[in-house]
Amino acid sequence: MADDKKENSVSRLGSFFTGVKAEFQRISWPDRASVGRQTVAVVCVSFVTGALIALLDYAFEAGMNFLFTL
Repeated sequence: MADDKKENSVSRLGSFFTGVKAEFQRISWPDRASVGRQTVAVVCVSFVTGALIALLDYAFEAGMNFLFTL
């Protein structure tokens, strides 16, 4: 009885990996140039967003310091 359950779980595991392999073959992978362009875009947007947050932080800090000196 225990051997049947073990064999069943092994066959289900093998079926799972067969399905995973089939799904990976259907994926449309991007080419190297596209990945490079997207990486550059992400780095640029991250830099601009970081600079904007730093600028706002500096402005809020200066505003709070001004209000506290009144």
